[in-house]
Amino acid sequence: MRYELIIFDWDGTLMDSVPKIVACMQAAAIDAEWGALEDSAIEDIIGLGLPEAIAKLCPGIAPYQAEHLRQRYAHHFVYGDTTPMSFFEGVGAQVARLRERQHQQLAVATGKSRRGLDRIFAETDSGGWFHASRTADETRSKPHPQMLTELLDELKVPVERAVMVGDTEYDLEMAKSIGMDRVGVTYGVHAPARLAASQPVWMADSVEMLFDWLHG
Repeated sequence: MRYELIIFDWDGTLMDSVPKIVACMQAAAIDAEWGALEDSAIEDIIGLGLPEAIAKLCPGIAPYQAEHLRQRYAHHFVYGDTTPMSFFEGVGAQVARLRERQHQQLAVATGKSRRGLDRIFAETDSGGWFHASRTADETRSKPHPQMLTELLDELKVPVERAVMVGDTEYDLEMAKSIGMDRVGVTYGVHAPARLAASQPVWMADSVEMLFDWLHG
């Protein structure tokens, strides 16, 4: 099927940023005196907005401590951590190929903040790849579908002509809840069986497989 709109998740789908997110969240939890966090627990919440992620990671955390943890995470991500972060191999060229197709638009729906996404856009010169984007702090966090419905409205595309691509159940469930087609990528953070529960129309084990399918 030729979609008029392809909506991508960011972390774990287009960008290999999971190790950096894990390292920064672990450092922030220590700074906020919450204690150690397991890699797998942090990987589980990638895709959620930061307040929602902290609430799930740290059940019962006091509001002041959660805010301190949030601030320390932001500090480590921008200034303190040097973990390399780049697009998965081939993403740039493949997105450029999609951009060349007429009557097709590209968008991003991410758990990042607007400030964080815009910073990454600027650092990687990738903002021009997309016709629109939504972040968790300017709408509702995944798995609520509001960011998808806003993108559909902005770009004037009916839901049946759009597809959501992501590596977590949060990505796929928000699409499923409004009847949007969805594609799971298994090279991110959630296991294939977890993605399959959301009944994606396709599962891709690599960037090459993903874009081969999107190109039709």
